[in-house]
Amino acid sequence: MTPAAYAVIDVTAVRHNLAVIRQQAPAANIMAVIKANGYGHGALRVARALHDADGFAVARVDEGVRLRNAGIGGRIAVLEGFTCAEELEQLLQHRLETVVHCPVQLEILALTPGNGELSVWLKLDTGMNRLGFRPDELAAAHRHLLACTVVKKPLHLMTHLASADDPYDPMTEQQIRLFQTTVAGFLGACSIANSAAIFAWPQALAEWVRPGISLYGISPFSDKTGAELGLRPVMGLYSRLIAVKSLKPGDTVGYGGHWRCQTATRMGVVAIGYGDGYPRQARSGTPVLVNGIRVPLIGRVSMDMVTVDLSAQPYAKPGDPVTLWGDGLAVEEIARYADTIPYTLVCGITQRVHIVTSA
Repeated sequence: MTPAAYAVIDVTAVRHNLAVIRQQAPAANIMAVIKANGYGHGALRVARALHDADGFAVARVDEGVRLRNAGIGGRIAVLEGFTCAEELEQLLQHRLETVVHCPVQLEILALTPGNGELSVWLKLDTGMNRLGFRPDELAAAHRHLLACTVVKKPLHLMTHLASADDPYDPMTEQQIRLFQTTVAGFLGACSIANSAAIFAWPQALAEWVRPGISLYGISPFSDKTGAELGLRPVMGLYSRLIAVKSLKPGDTVGYGGHWRCQTATRMGVVAIGYGDGYPRQARSGTPVLVNGIRVPLIGRVSMDMVTVDLSAQPYAKPGDPVTLWGDGLAVEEIARYADTIPYTLVCGITQRVHIVTSA
């Protein structure tokens, strides 16, 4: 029997989403971002499904090493790069590409002998003000890397967009122009576009694009769902009713008793909670599907259980299926009710949730 709380990962949806992204950026190579355990979907599972991707990106060296050890070939770029000589050695040993974004990395590379083994993405900070060299620092960093024997030539160049999810924010166009003017004349492939830019900023489509959240069928825009972009959700989160109770007017539900019955209420208890990754901050009224019918969450989310108003499901009984997000209920909608973003929901699924892969 399937455990009470389980997630279904549809790998055919991942491949569908990759195809949609290729339609948006037909001339670009796709670096599929599978950091943070594939945004909670399983990095290895997603990598194996996306065998048609042109490369992968992870955040940290150990993520790339795990993929290599599991047999994933092809290009893997480490977006945070390396922080010490030991990590650089791991990059070289496992044929991982690195982002170079700070002077300390330049110093380590200068002391590392080699024969052009390391593929480098030189990062320009165009306004995100997180990682990367400022425009007035880029040329010197570029010259430094060209002098490093371990670095493969030509270098690649990249930046990261801070506000591409807002199609009306002028900052994105400013960042794109700054990148293009700063790297003009440099050899090597470029990468600018994340998921939002792939769909909203065609001028950001360079030789490489780096889709992340869109690969998982989730919209990068707050006012759209993935389905509205032609994407298919990859993760569904499910459980079942474990109890049904009849409550009287005036009865309260859950910790703190903040939700009070105004009328006689038929209440269901669902075996899922924040211990499984369901958002504790989800407020009363958050939709849940019981037998495919929308019912509202009532009371606080607890570690192992949530409670729902079954007025719309008068015949629901223990054992009946419950969808927390997935078929017919977009994770983007749940995120809005929980005052968060869908990234945090899919990344937050805990280890006790049973994963079912749908091929």
